[in-house]
Amino acid sequence: MAIKPQTGLTYEDLLSFPEDNFRRELIDGELIVTAAPATRHPTVVLRLGARLLAHCDQHGGQVFVAPTDVYFSETSVVEPDVLYLRPENVARVEPRFVRSAPDLVVEVSSPTTRRLELVRKRDLYERFGVLEYWFVDLDADRVEVCRLEGDRYIAPTLFGRGEALRSAQIPEFTLSVDELLGTRED
Repeated sequence: MAIKPQTGLTYEDLLSFPEDNFRRELIDGELIVTAAPATRHPTVVLRLGARLLAHCDQHGGQVFVAPTDVYFSETSVVEPDVLYLRPENVARVEPRFVRSAPDLVVEVSSPTTRRLELVRKRDLYERFGVLEYWFVDLDADRVEVCRLEGDRYIAPTLFGRGEALRSAQIPEFTLSVDELLGTRED
């Protein structure tokens, strides 16, 4: 028996769900539910979040790791793994969520969410004007960086082991891919 997706939902509906170990997001009113990822995933999220937090402490701006809602519209609210706002955009932070597009959004791969992150969320981020989207691919040991030009993402730039990540959205920030990914055993 096929399970029919829940559609037509709003942010208020999202708030009515119980707090548990599931990530609930809305994309165009459709409920997307994912379970907690394997342990390497949060380790990579914490590495990146810690480095960005240290950068923000020195240069301003704000960083969040999941679970933090990004409210694009009443029917599109997601929880990226990591999000960053430049100092001039921290006013987008409200008590319950970040309103509108962060300057950088990062999703770390998980086998059950790969298509969601590479297709649906990437399209959502592009549509709502997220200037830079990183997809950390734990299977391929690389980071795909999509940058917005006009209203479209250009072909992603791939960063692998032995290379350093830099972002036009985060001046003076550099992070080695090796440091971010750690070992496969992490």
